[in-house]
Amino acid sequence: MAKSFNKLTRATMRSLKPGSAITEHGIAFDRLTNGDGRFSVNIMVDGQRIHRVLGRESDGTTRTQAEQFVDQLRTDAKHHRLSLPKGRKREMSFKEAAEQYMQRLEAGDGKDMKQKRHRLDLHLIPFFNAKPLSKISTYDVERYKKHRRSEKAIKRKQADGTIAYKDQPPSNGTVNRELAVLSHVLNKALEWVWMPHKNVVIRRLKESTGRITYLTINQAKELVSCAMKDGCPHIYPFIVIALETSMRKTEILSIQKSNIDLKRRVIYIPRAKSGPREQPITQHLADFLAEYIAASQPGTDWLFPSPAAREGRRIDIRKPFRRVVEAAGLDPDQVVRHTLRHTAITHLVQAGVDLPTVKRISGHKTLAMVERYAHANGEHIQAAMDKLQSRLQETSVKGVT
Repeated sequence: MAKSFNKLTRATMRSLKPGSAITEHGIAFDRLTNGDGRFSVNIMVDGQRIHRVLGRESDGTTRTQAEQFVDQLRTDAKHHRLSLPKGRKREMSFKEAAEQYMQRLEAGDGKDMKQKRHRLDLHLIPFFNAKPLSKISTYDVERYKKHRRSEKAIKRKQADGTIAYKDQPPSNGTVNRELAVLSHVLNKALEWVWMPHKNVVIRRLKESTGRITYLTINQAKELVSCAMKDGCPHIYPFIVIALETSMRKTEILSIQKSNIDLKRRVIYIPRAKSGPREQPITQHLADFLAEYIAASQPGTDWLFPSPAAREGRRIDIRKPFRRVVEAAGLDPDQVVRHTLRHTAITHLVQAGVDLPTVKRISGHKTLAMVERYAHANGEHIQAAMDKLQSRLQETSVKGVT
């Protein structure tokens, strides 16, 4: 319905003195000092303030064009709302989308849920919060990266639910994992028609390709020995499985007895990071698991049961692991649970196992990820060069002969 103008008429605009202005229905007209007239709009559309200079009288700009511009903004906003779920009058904020995103993934077949929740609750939601989804820009993402890399103390959620702080900024890899969650939320929001378009490019930070921390053979043996003496009944089997399979922490703690095939020497992992897979195990581990399962409490499906836990299984083993690491004379801030995975993979590579086979055992997505374990200063590299030298010298001697 066309609006009637009482103040912003042709006569009042023509008689307006330089330096003066008239505003009506969100359209403003001001007379410049050079005598030219200028049109602008200043309106609220779906909770967003839009202030725009449209043009001058000398350029042919008219009040009618200003009215058409305002009508178009409101029409676009209406169409925008119509593309959202029924009953929603405005675009979803990031916080709202994040909550519904988690609910949908939990109801379906979402992966890495604990880490997604951690990254959303501690970092992404506090930063983006009420920002409408389609208004998140590349600039906002760059601000987030700068904000995270400049933090003097980073928050960590402990197993008991408390928040701990560590006085160092997060690594580029940590921030990249958060950006991956942000990207997934936005992609799903587009798929689920929570926003009409996505106006953001997410550029990952460059990650370090430095040396991976791993245990020597003697350090690993000492760790196993200390775990055997510890009071926690789960820490010894956890460390043995980790060192002899390279499985991730969550994969180990979620093992069900029914998924262990001792004859074929494999453990089926239905929710592995790269998709369902069968994990090969050593004969030593197969023998150990046979004894461990036989001695375990009957009637439980889990290899690491915890009746008090919601899922009926243990979900974290951080405290006993730190205790055992300290008992072995190692630094618990440097030797973490994932170090056991690094250790197993590194020693496979150093034992001369080809990388495609290592990839099959470790469950990595690509060979490039496995190649990071081929340390340039590893003993296996020097051994390979010694073999090359020996072969070339033997050929040379035979040639002379």
